[in-house]
Parts: sequence; structure tokens; C-alpha cells
Amino acid sequence: MKEVNVLVTGAAGQIGYALLTRLASGETFGQDIKVNLNLVEVPQVVSKLEGSRMELEDCGFNTLGTIKNFSDMNEAAGDVDWALLVGSIPRGITINGKKIEERADLLKINGGIFTAQGKALGENAKANAKILVVGNPANTNALIGCTHGNNASQTWMAMTALDGNRAKAQVANKCNLEISDIKKMTIWGNHSPTMYPDLDNAEVKSESASSYINDKNWIENDFLKIVQQRGKAIIDARGASSATSAANAAIDTVKATLTETSSDDWFSAAILSDGSYNVPENLIFGFPLKADANGKVSIVQDLPISDYAQEKIDLTTQELLDEKNDIQDLL
Repeated sequence: MKEVNVLVTGAAGQIGYALLTRLASGETFGQDIKVNLNLVEVPQVVSKLEGSRMELEDCGFNTLGTIKNFSDMNEAAGDVDWALLVGSIPRGITINGKKIEERADLLKINGGIFTAQGKALGENAKANAKILVVGNPANTNALIGCTHGNNASQTWMAMTALDGNRAKAQVANKCNLEISDIKKMTIWGNHSPTMYPDLDNAEVKSESASSYINDKNWIENDFLKIVQQRGKAIIDARGASSATSAANAAIDTVKATLTETSSDDWFSAAILSDGSYNVPENLIFGFPLKADANGKVSIVQDLPISDYAQEKIDLTTQELLDEKNDIQDLL
């Protein structure tokens, strides 16, 4: 049986707990692939991973290989094919007596984490490893990690599939459709409230989603607000951030790269900009993406962008430029 080595940081957290069984069960990589898990946590929490290890064993998955727990990223990163970087410092935590509320402070604190993680993965993971950053602020965390990984053969991504799934769900509810009826959903820009879900280039039954819906007020007001603010609404409702849906989106992103993307669809994640759509280079930016048969990820080109869409894309671009400026000393 072939094997895949998968690293998960923040593995003892809520997202990690929702993620691990789906990685190990054969759902993600297939029933003919043995999944070896390297679980990473900070030293004061790493002991909790023993419970996760026991639970995974008790699931009895034929596809589960080894499970190793780490607090040292350099050791954990050795020979991994996939790294899911879930762990990050959340807004609102108190560090050294100071409650971290400002995004700039959050970026600086996480910057130190992703500097070290990027270096460890660049030096120790496989040459063709793929790295998905889930922990917020995901795009700029990924930029820091990618920069310090300094390994052009590895693929760094930040997760926007959660926003894409949220957008599909709203369209499905609005139009009384199945999720499978909605294709080519793009999330442009940052995984933040400035991201832009694109209904002009999304398709419903081979028709532009915006034309199919035919309700400009709903698209530009209700839909956009709901999708952009969905994370906050979930926190308000359950007293904790998205866990199951975030883990599901991470799985969706991994699966999207494992086989060639069908000709009638694409997927959304944030990758390093090459200047496509006039997005400045060296930002981790949400684009429409395709994977080829070898798993290489590329940006879908030449999509029409309306003036309204360009305005929204410019806003999220500026936010990412501001974030990059805030952590310039870490790049």
C-alpha cells in the first residue's frame, strides 16, 4: 500500500479534532493509501495529543499508518508530503498581560510562528510538498512561511475554500438548488471580511450564477454581507469559531489537488501571485485554480472582471498590501 505523510499543527484544537479522522479514514487520500500522521502542538499542550492518538487507533481505519506527536516542528516536518498548518494565535488572547486585538499585533505574533514553521518545512519536508495554511490571518501567515521556506518546488496555499463553501450554500438556499449544481466558485483575495465571492464567473447549470439569480440587490447586499461576515456570525451563535466547516474546507482543498480538475470546474485557494489579474506579485491571494494530473496548481486565466468586481478585488488587495507592510521586517 502506498503511503502519504501528513503533518497537522494545532492538532489538539477544535479544527484539528474535526480534521484528523477524515484524513485517516481513507476519505481524503483514498482507500489504497496509508496515511501517516505527524501531529504538532506547543509543548504545554502536546500531552493532549495522546488522547487523539488513542481515538484514531480505536476508529480501526485500515488506512491509518503511524501516528507521532511532536512539539518540535523541525522533527515533525521530516519527509512530509502535506502540511496542514491549523495552529495560530487567535485574536483576543492575552499574552504577557496584553489582550491582542489589533490585526497588526496578531500578524507580528503569528509571524514568529510561521517564520520557524516555514523554515522547517522548506528544509525538511519533501521537495514537492504542499502546505495549506488554515490558521488566521491565513494569507499573510502563508506569505511569511513561504518566504522563509525558500523552496520554490513546494506549493504554499492559504485556505479560502471555507468562504467558497459558504458562498455556494447561500446560492443553493436562495435558488433551491443542490450544492453540486454550483460550479466555478472563486473567492478573490484575502481570507477575511474583505474577500470577494464572484458570482459572475460562478456557474449554475452552465449559466452565470449572477444571471441565474437575477437579483442584483440580493447579490450586492445580502449575499456579500452574509458570506463576508459568516465567521463572526458563527462565533456569535456558538461562542467559538468555525471548526467542523473549517476542517471540511481544508479536506476539500487537499482533495482538489489530488486529481486533475475537471474541465467544467475549478477550485479556490490563495497562492503566491504571479501578477495575474494585475494582482501585485508576492502576495498570497485567492484565485480560481486548477490542478493538473501531476497535482501542479495553476491560476485560471482570462476571466472577465466587472467594474464592481474590480472595486472589491482592489479593496482586498489593499488589505493584503497593508498586512504585508505590517510584517515587512519578517520577510
